[in-house]
Formats: sequence, structure tokens, C-alpha cells
Amino acid sequence: MGVPDRPLVPVIVGPTGVGKTAVAVALARLLPLTVISADARQVYRHLDIGTAKPGPDVRREAPHAGIDLIDPGERYSAGRFAREAVSWLTQARAEGRQPVVVGGTGFYVRALADGLFHEPPLDPAHREPLRVWASGLPAATAAHWAARLDGRFAGGGRQRAIRAIEVALLTGRPLSWWQREARETGALSPWYIHLTLPRETLHRRIAARVDAMLAAGLVGEVRALLARGVPATASGLDGVGYREVAAMLAGRLPESGLREAIVVATRKYAKRQETWFRHQLRDEGRGTGDGYLWTLDATESPDVLAATIMERWRATARRSSPVPRPSSRVRA
Repeated sequence: MGVPDRPLVPVIVGPTGVGKTAVAVALARLLPLTVISADARQVYRHLDIGTAKPGPDVRREAPHAGIDLIDPGERYSAGRFAREAVSWLTQARAEGRQPVVVGGTGFYVRALADGLFHEPPLDPAHREPLRVWASGLPAATAAHWAARLDGRFAGGGRQRAIRAIEVALLTGRPLSWWQREARETGALSPWYIHLTLPRETLHRRIAARVDAMLAAGLVGEVRALLARGVPATASGLDGVGYREVAAMLAGRLPESGLREAIVVATRKYAKRQETWFRHQLRDEGRGTGDGYLWTLDATESPDVLAATIMERWRATARRSSPVPRPSSRVRA
């Protein structure tokens, strides 16, 4: 079952709106755990509403790591996440808690589970003019070039596309080759729990989630950040929900169209996540037959899902490594 010397760790993944956090909190009532957040937007301070960041009450019930690490505008890579997550994993175990990775940022999950790779040296004299050229490309054009240069390019935004272009043109090999051939060992052996929902159900949850964010003050959250001098194009504010609000505040999007714009963008993002998890997690040969990947319909309530996960986790963990003793709060 897991890879020797690497602990088996549950990794709950799925598209935005599927209910990953709710399931993790319900699981925390059955097992003392620490949630390792693998969410590229929740790392930003002050981006709370639009990232559906768990609040203080949730974090008291299920301690979280990987949240509120940097300010908007700063860069945070998958590599940095993987390096820092090692200490979070170690601390959780030292406290007698089971670490559980939860998130929808596939690159973060892969960096932690499958390991980092040694990035090839890139000649600065050639990289800078290439970076300037690529930075001027529309996002769709950059993604097109990245896919032409690397047949395994899985998307992920403008910065990832530019990086793929740079590596391919400056080294003569695609980024996916370097990630495959120059990879170190990951920090854990993942037991993937892929939460899914029927499309119509997921779309309803996304719409309800957007309504809740707007009611909670998403527009005010963005307005306050812009008033502090954070550029609308800053890392963090360029995410789904935030960029639509920024466009509305700048007059590029009518207020009456804000909700629908966020709903549509979130649906597209969720579809990209689903495509990534469906293909990337299986690319390593971790089919359901070997126990590494379990696709679970998330239609049931978080409590029911948590109980189902707990039952299988106990059986799975017995075949690999010990886990902390269940909490006294387990219901009979």
C-alpha cells in the first residue's frame, strides 16, 4: 500500500463548491486531524470571502495549515507549498493528529505527493526577452503556445503557460519532461479521495455559493483592498470572483451582470479542475484497483461522507501505517 518511508495521507480533492471543507470538518469530529490546505488562493491574507476561506469557528474545530501566508501581490509557488507543507505534516503528527490534505489546486497536490523536480538552468540573457514577449501575450494565446510546445500542458493560468514556454524554448525539452525525469520523492504517499457531483447539482451549489459570497460582502472586500493600493491585477485578485468584482468597480462590467459573470467563471474553473483531477491523478497509474484513488459521490451530507471515508480509512491505514486513535467524540 504506500511507498516505504512515506506515510499514507488522505488527500481530499475535487472542484470548487463540491464541499471539501465541510467533509473535512465532519471528519474532524471522528478523528483528531489537521487540515493541510492545498488552495492557491487561500494562502493570501485578506482574501477571505471570495476564497471561501474557513472562518475561526471552523478552524477551531479542524485546525488548518497553509492559510493566510502572504499578502496579495506576492507570488507563492507549488514548490514553496510543498517545502513548507513538510513542516505542517511533521507538526500534525507530533501533536498526535492525522494530517489530511484538502484542496482544489492540483499543482499543489502533485508537488506534495509526487515531489518537486530540479528545474533546469535557464540562461538569464535569453530568458528575460522571452519573458517580456510572453508576458505581453493574451492568456489564451499563451496557453495555446504552451500546449503546442508541451503536449502534456494541463493549463493553470498565464504564469504557468509562460513558464512552460520558457522551459521548452530555452532547454529544448517540454516542462512535463523535466517534471517527470528530474523529480524528487514526494513527502507523502497519497490516498486520493476525489469528491464529485452531478453537473446540475454542482452548478446549483456554485450559484448558491456565489450568492452567499455577495451577501457576505465580497464587493466590499475587494473595494477595501483596492483602496489600500493593491492593484486589481495583483496575484490573488486575479482569481475567479475577485477579477469580476474589480472589473465591475472599474466600470468594465455592469453591476447587474456581476453575479452571472462570477457564476459562469466559477463553473468554467470547476470544469477545468475536474478535467485536471480526472486525467492527472490517473496518469501515474493510480487507478481505483490499487487503493490510491477513490472517487466518491458527494451528494450525501458531510457527516455521512465523513463516516464513509472514516470506515475505509481505518481499513486502508491498517494495511500501511498506524494512525492516531479516534477521538472520544466518535458516535456509537
